[in-house]
Amino acid sequence: MPITASQADALRELGNIGAAHAATTLSTMLMSNIEMDVPEISLVDISRIHEYVGDDLAALVLFQVMGEVTSGGYLLLYIPKRSIVRLTNVMLGMTDPDRDLTEMDHSALLEIGNIMVSAFLDGTAGLLNIVMLPSPPSLVIDMPHAAIETILAAQEHSDINEVVIFRTELKSDEHAISSSIFLLPNEPMLNEILSMLETLISPGS
Repeated sequence: MPITASQADALRELGNIGAAHAATTLSTMLMSNIEMDVPEISLVDISRIHEYVGDDLAALVLFQVMGEVTSGGYLLLYIPKRSIVRLTNVMLGMTDPDRDLTEMDHSALLEIGNIMVSAFLDGTAGLLNIVMLPSPPSLVIDMPHAAIETILAAQEHSDINEVVIFRTELKSDEHAISSSIFLLPNEPMLNEILSMLETLISPGS
């Protein structure tokens, strides 16, 4: 599943637009400025996925990408352990940074993920001139690399050994919160998105 430099640039721009929409929604929720890293595009062997997400406990809010695009890809909001309670404290109006997570936190994380990922897909779908929608979210609080490996293993094409990861990090210094968005497309979805992007940037399109 090779990706050329020009294809990586096009994917990076697509992700940049989606992440900007997600950053705007997070900024509104937190009522503070959000900084966004330049998106990274990586072709990753599944066995090395831990190098990109770490081994520390994290909240993973997972969505399957649906709509006018080949199914089988996922969007993942990744919130490291140190940011989980800080983020839900802001949403729930609490202040204790050392408290245990409750069902209210879980509900808040699902809501945050749904709002941010919907904004991400609105931005990318607008560029591609298609409809892209998130499935209902699922929440896992676990070691992220194991959870992602399980997600990828459950895809229709079980022989996939590599995945393209788009990652951008959103940070709020005011609240000491960070999160990352991962787009995990399977090969058919990736090829379809690349074809759409090439049509957009080709002369005369």
